[in-house]
Amino acid sequence: MATINDVCRVAGVSKATVSRVINGTGQVRASTREKVEAVMKELNYRPSIVAQALANKSANSIGLVISDFTGGYFGSLLKQASVSADKLGKQLFFADGHNNAEDELKAVHSLVEKRCDIIILYSRMLSCEQVVALSKSIDVPLLNVGRLLPESAGYSISFDQKHAIQIAAKHLVELGHKNLTYIGPKPTTPTSRMRLAGFLEYVEQNEQQGLVSQICESNFGFEEGYQATKKWLETNHFGSAIVAAADDIAVGCIKALKEHGILVPEHVSIVSIDNDACSPFIDPPLTTVDVPIRKVADKAMVVAQQILGGEPQPESEVICGQLIERSSARSLWK
Repeated sequence: MATINDVCRVAGVSKATVSRVINGTGQVRASTREKVEAVMKELNYRPSIVAQALANKSANSIGLVISDFTGGYFGSLLKQASVSADKLGKQLFFADGHNNAEDELKAVHSLVEKRCDIIILYSRMLSCEQVVALSKSIDVPLLNVGRLLPESAGYSISFDQKHAIQIAAKHLVELGHKNLTYIGPKPTTPTSRMRLAGFLEYVEQNEQQGLVSQICESNFGFEEGYQATKKWLETNHFGSAIVAAADDIAVGCIKALKEHGILVPEHVSIVSIDNDACSPFIDPPLTTVDVPIRKVADKAMVVAQQILGGEPQPESEVICGQLIERSSARSLWK
């Protein structure tokens, strides 16, 4: 691997000159700059990120804080953020918020200390007021992913959680189902609150058409959906259709139903949210609402680059999901 000394030798210049070319500092004649750049390209020389950070007081990096690293949802977000950062020529630093507000704050400040140029925050636990205060307290721009926040909190790009759950419920109603069971977590995070609120709102709007509902509590996760379903079946039944708050809950639910001799969709239909990578491969393939998390992550990275380039902060955005029809829901009209 080529070193800065190799560049100096081939280009016939000092290390100080090469450093000025790399960091864009000091005076270097155009012809010399072009010669050094050509040699770096010829030798496939890559400057040290650490050295550049020390010279420019910047790590040429984007920070990403996620409240939880588990599950396909956040895995997709991380993967897309990494791909997008690489395309932008930025290093990606990330930190785990451990699903509590104090650690989310610590994670952000740790990335500030690493001299990140901008920080993207996916917070589950911080209140709106806390994010606004955080944005004002740090000296780097803050971008918010996952929920819509006021402009004072920085740019935000979010997914319409209410709309997604209502797409799922509406699809089941259009198939003739009037007795829906929502299976999902207690409303303790922005996502869980909005998904449950969207379901309850849809039911209330359609009560006059005979729509009835019930709530089965289950945390996010395959095992959680499985255990919650088993417990529910000890004393209750699901009606003709289930709206699951997430694909992993739905997968666990389907397994528990099968063990009780309840077939999907022959006996009960299920529609879920997220379009997890596993959803087409379970039996039956899961009808779900696509959450375009990769699109959201990529757009956040593009906006980060725009802001770093001196462009004004754009208006915040809300992205809606689309229903992906597979085989886990059937019509009662036939």
